[in-house]
Amino acid sequence: QVQLVESGGGLVQAGGSLRLSCAASGSISSINVMGWYRQAPGKQRELVASITNGGSTNYADSVKGRFSISRDNAKNTMYLQMNSLKPEDTAVYYCAAKKWFAARYDYWGQGTQVTVSS
Repeated sequence: QVQLVESGGGLVQAGGSLRLSCAASGSISSINVMGWYRQAPGKQRELVASITNGGSTNYADSVKGRFSISRDNAKNTMYLQMNSLKPEDTAVYYCAAKKWFAARYDYWGQGTQVTVSS
């Protein structure tokens, strides 16, 4: 099992920045990909960014150039640096992890609220 705990959410004005953290514990060696999802009220959960053990990254078009995902394997922690935030970035952000060869994300954090005011 893997446990994921997010932190770093909050309220920020449009144009501001926030950094989210996701601390992982448990069977870390079973994890290959980690990602950040978000879900806004009335909308489906969407993948924001992901990163593999090797450092390969992938971003949703809506956040490219503004968000940056990183991973410190020594600390078992993943980060999401969010810059130039927009009101439409308001959502609950979830950390997720996928086991090697898995088709879908197996583990989820509890979520952290990010609210961007205009």
